Amino acid sequence: MEYYEAANFLFDLRRFSVRPGTDAIADLRAELNEPGADIPFVQIAGSNGKGSTAKMVESILRESGLSVGLYSSPHLVSLDERVQVDGRPITASAITEFIERTKPWLVDRAADGEPLTFFEVITMMGIWYFDREDVDVAVLEVGLGGEYDATSVVDPIASCVTTVTLEHTSVLGDTIEEIATTKAKVAPGGGTPLVTGATGEARDVIRGEAGELLTVGTAGGEPSDVTVSYEGRVNHTEAGARIELPVDGGLDPTNGTGGLASTVGTGGLDVRFPLLGEHQALNAGIATTLASQLFGAVDNDTVDVSAETIHRGLRNAHWPGRFEVMREEPLVVLDGAHNPEATATLAETLSTFDYDDLHLVFGAMHDKSHREMIETLPTADSVITCRPNLERAEDPAVLAKVFESTGVDDVAAGSSVAEAFEQAKERAGPDDCLLVTGSLFAVGEARTTMTRRGVPKRVDDSQTARDVLSKAHVTEWETDTEAERAVHRVATMAVEGRQATILDRELRSLGGSCGTSGVTAAGELHDVVLMGTLAQFRQLTATLDSQPFGLAGIADEIRRQVGLAERTDSNDPDMPYPWDEGTAVMGILNVTPNSFHDGGEFFDPEAAIAGAKQLVDEGADIIDIGGESTRPGADPVPVEEEIERVVPIIEAISDLDVWISVDTRKAAVAEAALDAGADILNDVAGLEDPEMRFLAADREVPVIVMHSIDTPVVPDRDVDYEDVVDDVIRSLNERVVLAEKAGIPRERIIVDPGLGFGKTPAESFELLGRLDEFRALGCPILVGHSHKSMFDHVDRTPDDRRDATVAATALAAERGADIVRVHDVAENRAAVDVQQATSDPASRDEDAD
Repeated sequence: MEYYEAANFLFDLRRFSVRPGTDAIADLRAELNEPGADIPFVQIAGSNGKGSTAKMVESILRESGLSVGLYSSPHLVSLDERVQVDGRPITASAITEFIERTKPWLVDRAADGEPLTFFEVITMMGIWYFDREDVDVAVLEVGLGGEYDATSVVDPIASCVTTVTLEHTSVLGDTIEEIATTKAKVAPGGGTPLVTGATGEARDVIRGEAGELLTVGTAGGEPSDVTVSYEGRVNHTEAGARIELPVDGGLDPTNGTGGLASTVGTGGLDVRFPLLGEHQALNAGIATTLASQLFGAVDNDTVDVSAETIHRGLRNAHWPGRFEVMREEPLVVLDGAHNPEATATLAETLSTFDYDDLHLVFGAMHDKSHREMIETLPTADSVITCRPNLERAEDPAVLAKVFESTGVDDVAAGSSVAEAFEQAKERAGPDDCLLVTGSLFAVGEARTTMTRRGVPKRVDDSQTARDVLSKAHVTEWETDTEAERAVHRVATMAVEGRQATILDRELRSLGGSCGTSGVTAAGELHDVVLMGTLAQFRQLTATLDSQPFGLAGIADEIRRQVGLAERTDSNDPDMPYPWDEGTAVMGILNVTPNSFHDGGEFFDPEAAIAGAKQLVDEGADIIDIGGESTRPGADPVPVEEEIERVVPIIEAISDLDVWISVDTRKAAVAEAALDAGADILNDVAGLEDPEMRFLAADREVPVIVMHSIDTPVVPDRDVDYEDVVDDVIRSLNERVVLAEKAGIPRERIIVDPGLGFGKTPAESFELLGRLDEFRALGCPILVGHSHKSMFDHVDRTPDDRRDATVAATALAAERGADIVRVHDVAENRAAVDVQQATSDPASRDEDAD
């Protein structure tokens, strides 16, 4: 079975209506031999805030050192988002394996008149995958209600009801009492209290149903076991709050809630998180309380329970599409509010921002309370309604009429989300606000428009073409047809179905070719492989400029990927970077006793200073100074000790004619290094420390963002990549978006694929061989390969890797590396110079002049 067949089978299950009850999914679980029987589950129910709370719980637990599964819905962009393990989405091969295993049984059930729904099957797929990946704990977001939701097939050890409002009344009931009753059924057994942020009648009903209850409330509201005070926005991407823990009772370990208060101290936690609004502060309080229950219930001696764990977990809980500030000038906000309570909360959060005019892009499903939602939103200066690419989406003309009837003067009925978003961008001035809301589907399409990155492919023969087409899930017959035509310029990207149809039609009319994914479900993105000559792409992009559905933006991305747009390495002519004119050589200076290649060699300060001077003499453009080893099994170095190692060396060499980089994953060390004279931050943990991105933005310095699974490296870590290059690009793209939202322009964000960090030698070589695909990110690229164990793949021992490193440097430079990070500067400098002379011989004549 191919992936597109599995995906189409899954999406086809959407035709079956929701039926309350867990009997069907329990039967499927039995068919699979009860996966997840040994996994502790957390169940998150509620009317609003479920997804954000689930993400916060998952992030706190991961920060504590646990392996965590997360199941959520709906997906914002792609199906695999719904099932994640340690932040990595389920692979296409795992989805295919699951459907291949279950399809015969599911077909038999349907034939007997008892089909399972899409949500039931996808829920069981998540439980099955968590079992396969042997997670320590799994967090499940409830889809609808609680008692009869598919996620209730498990018995949770901790659970919550975030809030309760009138929603899905046709299924859950017509009153708050009825809805609260069904949601309260997620209460865990074993005497563990149910956690809730509900108030009033809903809280009373939940208490009656659940018995044991832990309440979380905001300051000034109803008395609660845990009180959250919202401190407001810290900046445009983060908020702050104080979580007051009870002095007695509530979180005491004797009543089964894990003893967080006894661990971090009573009296309160001051926290920050990247989800804005008082409602998110309440969610943070709920998540913290739930995490405390898990800490006491999970049998794992390595769990790190501390106030810092909670804080870092909350600060790393990024949940796209929930009041997500994407840009500042103009202010661009994406919020998936899809009911009146959510839009009212959105309006309250937006009121904390200063802006001139509000330009609204609104797309909603036909079964929502449009008028009530619109009446709770702030009055917009202009509105463009749109239709997400889904059958359930409401007609933009109908939505426009509702806006007009509420008194909005400037209203236009648009078409696609992408087109409406581009029109709104043209209207918005730098001091205005552009808001996209109404549904997560509309927000997902707008976010795709903003973050889409086409990937250029090096296709030198028909077999490589077949591989590229296959990985985009193009059908076998189309792969056979198109492979021979793909040996020209090739780019891949994910687009809407309407966009894919036009791309295919227009490129074929020009003599080019387009392979499209076999996934045909409405509303899902389609992978496309565009193949043609440069002249054909030039004609195609000119045609797309006048096409609907946001295709003008896709034309710009195609131009960038196939080389029709000029590359701008730096937007600041007064700050030329070492990599602007060609591949820069970064010399490694580890002031540690235990680094894998030169550990101890420069641990003495005098030796380090002499070593730095030698690196400059050998031709280093940058010196990278590190005070903590990331070799497999290395122990972390305390902040103060790391500062003591690196700062004196930076101060001593700051007058040398060379750029200085500090290799650290700790913002406190990075700040001290910048104060001492460093120019670049090299974050081997990929912005895991939330302060790092704000520090780089504030100091206006370049930051290197490396893809890593664990830092230091965990020996023998088995990571399941679908396609290591595509997976790393996807992960880094989200890191780059995160850095941009903090205020770092893309030209100051350097991406590092992280060779050897959570990758096998074969995967590291594949990353090196396909390095040019990382151009999709629009950032400078760094390659760190020096003397690494990847060279075992070509039979080079640790003492015999210099020549292999030099060869890899030449290849990396040829593939487009902007920086190579190496120990042996003289030899690698020669390799870079030879490569540059080969690709641009005239430049060597200019140097000679």
